[in-house]
Amino acid sequence: MQRRVALITLALASLAHGAPELTGLSQRGRARFRFFGLHVYDIRLWSAAPVTAANWQEQPLTLELQYARSLDGAEIAKRSLKEMRRQAAITDAQAQAWLAEMQLAFPDVKAGDRISGSFEPGAGAQFFINGQPRRRVADATFARLFFGIWLSPQTSEPGLREQLFGGGNDR
Repeated sequence: MQRRVALITLALASLAHGAPELTGLSQRGRARFRFFGLHVYDIRLWSAAPVTAANWQEQPLTLELQYARSLDGAEIAKRSLKEMRRQAAITDAQAQAWLAEMQLAFPDVKAGDRISGSFEPGAGAQFFINGQPRRRVADATFARLFFGIWLSPQTSEPGLREQLFGGGNDR
């Protein structure tokens, strides 16, 4: 009986969000990203099993960003690449290839839009825009560094990382 209730709860949760990429997942943490005091986006970490700072690279998970303002997709891609470079040395050729992938993955966004990324350990990443599949990047290193923007120890936002792993409160 408990299993049936749990399955129904999961099904209803995914329907409530209207996001197929979140089906079967539970919210593990959330945070609010601000830049110079301006609310840019809210971010949520979703997974089937608990996620920790030590195991995040070993299990599938999804990060969902809901934007609070309009942003240029090309600028999102450029900033993402800059943040990825905080974690590891990336050749110029690799950087250009990944930038091109992200420019295809990330459209211009407006307030209320959602970009979700699903991390597939050892395989790559799948991106969704407002619940619709947008782009798959079949590159495990790209995926690890991209999701590391928020989840790695080298993140530029350690407080946000802590909230994502701890189910923290919005700041």
